[in-house]
Amino acid sequence: MTVAWMAVLVIGFAVALVASRRAVIHASTLAFGLRVPPFLIGVTLLAIGTDLPEIANSIVASVTGHGDINVGDSIGSTVTQVTLILGLLPFFGGAFTAGRTRVMATGGLTVVALGVGVFLLRDGFLSRADGTLLVVAWVVSSIIVWRHAPPAAQPAITVPSRRKSRHALAALGYMALVGAGATAAVQAFVHLAETFSVPEYLMTFFAASIGTSLPELMVDVTALRRGERDLAVGDIFGSSLVDATLSIGIGPIFAPTLINSDLAVPGSLFAMAALAAVTLLLTVVPRHDWKTGIVLLGIYAAMYVVLLS
Repeated sequence: MTVAWMAVLVIGFAVALVASRRAVIHASTLAFGLRVPPFLIGVTLLAIGTDLPEIANSIVASVTGHGDINVGDSIGSTVTQVTLILGLLPFFGGAFTAGRTRVMATGGLTVVALGVGVFLLRDGFLSRADGTLLVVAWVVSSIIVWRHAPPAAQPAITVPSRRKSRHALAALGYMALVGAGATAAVQAFVHLAETFSVPEYLMTFFAASIGTSLPELMVDVTALRRGERDLAVGDIFGSSLVDATLSIGIGPIFAPTLINSDLAVPGSLFAMAALAAVTLLLTVVPRHDWKTGIVLLGIYAAMYVVLLS
């Protein structure tokens, strides 16, 4: 039976990951036809697109009464993306300049959002009001980032009008598949956590966060190799912001849930410290290469030592 649930977990994640990548391709094709800076496309559209597995997971987990799966995956993904995924990018996509102002803006806003999350998680319950506050925090943060963005860039791709509806429908269809895959994965996580007597929060914080962060790695490596540095940077930091706000909050709006504050609060505090350290590092060091990549991977490894102890 355990093997069967592990198979469901793998298949569910695979469906969600492949579908999210296809959804991002169709949605970004539409966005690139607009006069929008690539960084803003990355920090909003791509960030939401590559975070579809976490968002779907949040809704499914909350509706089924497993709030720890929502919070564990979202917070785990927040720190995984700015340490493990960002740390791996120079090795797969080459060194690049992150952009001091952009990193400070999005990184700083994410640290503040995580602080708000810590305050809301202390009572062990996420209400509809809590979820709404987190979603509003994402909206406000996105507005701030947009207002301080560089001037609009020339359109990267011209999309014929007759193809726009096709891309829009395809994006919606793939998003539906992401939801289906995430539903299967959540059910598998619940059964596996019960089988191995492992808290749902820890299992999703360490394991699920890696799986749901794979879209960022695939999309951002592709963007870097195509010379779209701003897309990659925007997606990484935008995804962390989405995970710390929208991803956690959207589930409780549908169904308020209990969470294990003894695990969620320390996890969020570590995520805050990691985000602050990465933001400071990339504002001091102008170029992100294999050396800074090793530092970020070290921070990710330290997460296991600190939280599991």
